[in-house]
Amino acid sequence: MNDETMKYGLLMETAQTHQSLVDGALQRLRTHTQGLDAVVREEIRRTLLEELQSLASESNSAVRSLRSMARAANMRVGLWSIGIVTVCSAVTIAMIVTAARWLLPSHGEIAALTAKRDELSLAIAHLEERGGRIDLRRCGDHGRYCVRVDRKAPAFGRQADYLIVAGY
Repeated sequence: MNDETMKYGLLMETAQTHQSLVDGALQRLRTHTQGLDAVVREEIRRTLLEELQSLASESNSAVRSLRSMARAANMRVGLWSIGIVTVCSAVTIAMIVTAARWLLPSHGEIAALTAKRDELSLAIAHLEERGGRIDLRRCGDHGRYCVRVDRKAPAFGRQADYLIVAGY
C-alpha cells in the first residue's frame, strides 16, 4: 500500500468518524428540538391559559361594573321619575286649589247666600199665602190679563160675578 492510499484511507475513516459524530449530534439535536418543541408548546399553552384567565377575570370585572352602572342608572331614572311625578302632582294640586279658591264661594259667601236663600224662601211662602200660585196670563188679541178660575167653587158677590182663582 502506498502512502497516498493510506492517506486516503485515513481521510475516509476520519470523514466517516466525523459523519458518525455529525449523525449523533444531529440525533441529539433532533431529540433536543423535539424536547424544546414540547417545552415551547407547554409554555405557549401555559401563557395562553394565564392570559385567558386574566381576560376572563377582566371580563367578569367589566360585567360587574356594567351591572353596577345599570343599577345606578335604573335607580337614577326611578328617582327622576318619582321626582317628576311629584312635581307634576304638586303643580296640579296647586292649580286645583287655586282654581277652587277663585271659583268656589268662601265660607262667608256661603253663609250670606244661605241667609239670602232662607230670606227668599220665606218671601215665597208669604207670596204663596197671598195668592202667589195664581195662574195669570195675557189673553186675547189685546193681551189683556186673564186668570184661571176654580169652576167647582161657589161664586161670590151680589151679582155672583166673583169667582175663586185656581191655585189659591
